[in-house]
Amino acid sequence: MATRRKQHDPEIVDPAPLASRLGVEFVPELLDLALTHSSWAYEHGKVADNERLEFLGDSVLGLAAAQLLYREHPDLSEGELSPRKHGLVSTVTLAEIGRTIEVGGYLRLGRSEQITGGNDKDSILADAVEALIGAAYLSTDYLTAEAMVLRLLEPYVDQVDRLGAAMDPKTALQEVASARGAQAPEYTVTGSGPAHAQVFTATVYLIRDGVRVYKCSATGTSKKQAELAAALDAWHELTGTAKPGDH
Repeated sequence: MATRRKQHDPEIVDPAPLASRLGVEFVPELLDLALTHSSWAYEHGKVADNERLEFLGDSVLGLAAAQLLYREHPDLSEGELSPRKHGLVSTVTLAEIGRTIEVGGYLRLGRSEQITGGNDKDSILADAVEALIGAAYLSTDYLTAEAMVLRLLEPYVDQVDRLGAAMDPKTALQEVASARGAQAPEYTVTGSGPAHAQVFTATVYLIRDGVRVYKCSATGTSKKQAELAAALDAWHELTGTAKPGDH
């Protein structure tokens, strides 16, 4: 568990356990910066945030991912490697990594992001992981940062189908439907609850020869989110692919 730093700001969590988990000796100031979201920086006098480190980390991540795929898949063409790399460096993958290393508990977030669950938002987690990669590079050297990236990415190298489905679940489900001789999936969405806090339920149907042969439902805070959730759940179920966290 993360421990609170003994300093004047009770919102700051000591990131030493995170650094230990990542296996890198960070420059303390760079580690702190990597965990500082723009919302926190703005509320504390517009101090520096992690966006520049994120920019740097993105480049280190891209090169490390390309090298990993080049090594692990010597028989694949450039056209086959590209989507794999896209999946490895995607927000989906980086957010999963962020949850695995529990980076959310160490983030410095402004009040608005704290209230809306910013420490578990895919975009914020992914950006923080990239910033940590940038901080690792500046704190040590490229080889050390690359080794950290490889440790983080290794579990995802052979999960290109799942990552692709998570990035674009509707297209992935449509491909499954086509392979099974069904027409393009159809969606229905209903909403419930007060206008300011509606919950939407989407149901996706696969239809073959005019008959609904499969359906799956999921909820979301918007119609689009509910449809994407239903499509992804259906893809997992129809392909028998385990979801992250399933055993």
